[in-house]
Amino acid sequence: MDLLSDAIAAVRIGQPTSNRLSAGAEWCYRFAPYEGAGFHVLLRGSGWLIPPDGEPVPLGAGDVVLVPHGSEHTLSSRPDASGAVPFETAVPEPDGRTEFLCGKYRLSQARRHPVLASLPEVVHIPARVGGAPELRAAIELLGAEVTSHRPGSATVLAGLLDLLLVYLIRAWLAGNPGAGWPQALRDPAIAAALEALHENPEAPWRIEDLASRAGLSRATLARRFTALTGHSPMAYLTWWRLTTAARLLQDTDLPLPSIASRVGYGSPFAFSHAFKREFGAAPGSYRLGSRS
Repeated sequence: MDLLSDAIAAVRIGQPTSNRLSAGAEWCYRFAPYEGAGFHVLLRGSGWLIPPDGEPVPLGAGDVVLVPHGSEHTLSSRPDASGAVPFETAVPEPDGRTEFLCGKYRLSQARRHPVLASLPEVVHIPARVGGAPELRAAIELLGAEVTSHRPGSATVLAGLLDLLLVYLIRAWLAGNPGAGWPQALRDPAIAAALEALHENPEAPWRIEDLASRAGLSRATLARRFTALTGHSPMAYLTWWRLTTAARLLQDTDLPLPSIASRVGYGSPFAFSHAFKREFGAAPGSYRLGSRS
C-alpha cells in the first residue's frame, strides 16, 4: 500500500504543466487561484513568495515552494506585492539574474485526500547540503529538460513533475513529525489499518477485523485512528470507497454495477445513494460532468 500515491491518483484531473522564466533586477508576478497545486523552483538568484495572508517567504537558489491548495500568491524580487502583473504576461529576459521554474498540477479539490488537505498553505523546502537528495536530483533534471526540446521530452517532463510532487510532500511529512497525518503514517498500528483499507476497500470490513490487523483493541484503534486522521475507521472507509468510485467514474467506462462491486457496495442502488450523499450528484451525472 502506498497511501500517498493513492491520494494523488484519486485527485488527479489532468497533466501537470511547467514554464521556465528568467527575470531582471525588478519583477513581481501574480498567480491567480486555481483548482490544483502550484510549485516554484528558484534555479538562480533570489526572491520572495508572498501569500495572501501571512509573512513573505524569502527564497534562495535551489529553494522549492509548493502551494498545495491553489491559493492566490505573488512571486517578487522584493517582499511586497505592489505593482504585480499576471504571470501569464511575463516576458523572459534572456540575461536575467533570476531564473525560476513554475508549474501547476491539476487536482480535484472536491475529493482531496485528508493527507493533502493537511498541508499548509505554503510548503517551503529550502536548499541545504545533504537535504532531500531525491528532490534535488529531480530539480536538476527538470531544469535541464524543460527547455531542451529533445525527443521524448514531453514524456520525461510529465514523469519528473509527478516525481517532484511526491518528493515535495515526502519532504514536508519528514520535516513535520507531529500529530495528525504525519504521525498516522508513522504509527505502525494505524498504518496497518490504513494499508488494509487501501488494499481491499471492497472487503466487508468490521472494526474488529481492522483491530486484529492493527494488533489493537477495537476501542484503542477507534480512538487512536480518529485522533490522528480526523475520521473514525468506518467513516474513512466509506469516504475512501466513494473517492475511489469517483476516480473510476472519471477514468474508466466500467458500468455502475461493476464500480459498486469494486468499492464494496452490494447493489448499484445502495452505491448511488451513498455516492450522491457524498458528492451531491448521481454517479452517471458525475461521470458526464467530470469528462466535460
